[in-house]
Amino acid sequence: MIAYSAPGRVNLIGEHTDYNGGFALPIALPQRTSVTFDPDDSDNLTVVSDHADGPVRIPLDTTPGGVTDWGAYVAGVVWALRDSGFAVSGGTMSISSDVPIGSGLSSSAALECAVLGALTSGAPIDRIELARLGQRAENDYVGAPTGLLDQLSSMFGEVANAMLIDFRDVAVHPVPFDPDASGVALLLFDSGQRHGHVDGEYAARRASCERAAAALGVTSLREVQHRGVDVLAALSDPVDARRARHVLTENERVLDFVAACAELDFGAAGLLFTASHASMRDDFEITTEHIDLIADAAVAAGALGARMTGGGFGGCVIALVPAELTLKVGDAVRSAVMQAGYDEPDFSRVFAAAGAGW
Repeated sequence: MIAYSAPGRVNLIGEHTDYNGGFALPIALPQRTSVTFDPDDSDNLTVVSDHADGPVRIPLDTTPGGVTDWGAYVAGVVWALRDSGFAVSGGTMSISSDVPIGSGLSSSAALECAVLGALTSGAPIDRIELARLGQRAENDYVGAPTGLLDQLSSMFGEVANAMLIDFRDVAVHPVPFDPDASGVALLLFDSGQRHGHVDGEYAARRASCERAAAALGVTSLREVQHRGVDVLAALSDPVDARRARHVLTENERVLDFVAACAELDFGAAGLLFTASHASMRDDFEITTEHIDLIADAAVAAGALGARMTGGGFGGCVIALVPAELTLKVGDAVRSAVMQAGYDEPDFSRVFAAAGAGW
């Protein structure tokens, strides 16, 4: 019996920068997806999950489109491994998870990375290659055109550290991140508003960024980062220009956030949270009224800053809050959200946790 687990993630800052060759700064969460795998000599994988009613049978020779719904993420890993030349055994697999689904905490990558670890036990595959295999499963089998952020976050997480990811070079650098030691809490508000990346909105944002890069004569927006937002005056499409402006300014905010953390200046870090949220709301247009309300209410109640985290159109908001104001901010957000007619949001204090492993 092989056991392996992988965490969800919170992206502190750097949204939709991954597929543009930019920067992001995620942390791994304590919430994890755990897999147990009992291999045998069969030609299929039978999978059960604590989030599903019955088992899913996945032929080892599965191809994109062969398995749908939640089982597609597992089938996608099987396909990506075999298509890349790795041997995969049949057998039975059991999955359990406390990573909320559809909340922007990367439950899909946690599942992919946990399955990858279980199926490749003992194989000499480095973490970046495993992350790429997980991304390929999601892109080419499931059909979600996501970047590499989620899988790298799950694989490389460290206790009390964020991960500065440079997607141009696919390099991961640990950044000390322990706001609790400075009397600051990182709060996570789950709106309960679920999103999906396969509904076209995520793909539309990616296509817009790719058009902007092509119009500027480069292969990714990272290549014009050093020229600043003035370079975007050359774009004739105002929507593509706004999308690109978010990416360029978000990259700067990531680096500024890292600098603020090095100085333990969580006031400055909070302002960057809020500026990031405004950019996602106004330039990238991926927030919702519900999400905006949570972020605004947190700041109004004393948070140093707040922003949506994840791909958008629902999910979670994170806030940096002086520890003594934790309950006040939590109560204020709950009150504002319920007065607006939404369900009471879940609310928790989170921290940087370990990445994938046994």
